[in-house]
Amino acid sequence: MYAMERQELIERLLLEEGRVAVIELAERFGVTTETVRRDLDALETAGALRRVHGGAVALERVSTAEATVFERTGLRADTKQRIAARALDVLGDGFRGSLYLDAGTTTAAVAQLLPARLTATGGEAEVVTHSLTLAPALAAADRVALTVVGGRIRGVTAAAVGAATVRSIQSLRPDIVFVGVNGVSAGFGLSTPDPEEAAVKEAIVRAARRVVVVADATKFQQESLVSFAPLDAVDVLVTDRAPEGELADALASAGVEVVQA
Repeated sequence: MYAMERQELIERLLLEEGRVAVIELAERFGVTTETVRRDLDALETAGALRRVHGGAVALERVSTAEATVFERTGLRADTKQRIAARALDVLGDGFRGSLYLDAGTTTAAVAQLLPARLTATGGEAEVVTHSLTLAPALAAADRVALTVVGGRIRGVTAAAVGAATVRSIQSLRPDIVFVGVNGVSAGFGLSTPDPEEAAVKEAIVRAARRVVVVADATKFQQESLVSFAPLDAVDVLVTDRAPEGELADALASAGVEVVQA
């Protein structure tokens, strides 16, 4: 098992149980305790947990907590790739139209896979984004015409924010948008920690003909500071694990198609 796979499983265990022990994880994965400690150190550096004697505990979820895009890039990378590949299925074959890609590490995976998908299926896309991290993957790509929305760059996400950014997005009508979130909640909808990021995401959702949310299961039933869209604004949720309980019921009531990668 690769380190990335172990770390994803550790995060899931923390989500379910709130605490993990080094010795138990070593036995579970068939690795040394030193290997587990390295995994926990990497996850703590990325802001995914807090180390304690003998193991680690889940961070208390606070509504304004937010790791930088660079800290999040390596987390759950395999999961994000699977979600991105599945999300691109909504394009179908021979897609010719406009796409908007939100800022984020899962949407970055969508951007990375998009050119190959278009080439394989004979499609072409006009792509718009406000993310400085997504743009390089698309700037010279075949079958992609790229537009970058400007504004003040927020360092945590390397994305444009502010009134000018929102106005630019409001003038668009993309066929499909791919949106990332910090939380997906039955009662609070889609949320993110920063008000300016929320304003941009709200504009993206409002502008779209079709909204595709890409989010792994660690975002389920989490509520960040600012809600930027209700669940009934979402057409498709692409994730790695089927939602359960209250969230599953709320998504069904809102008419959201849930696609599992």
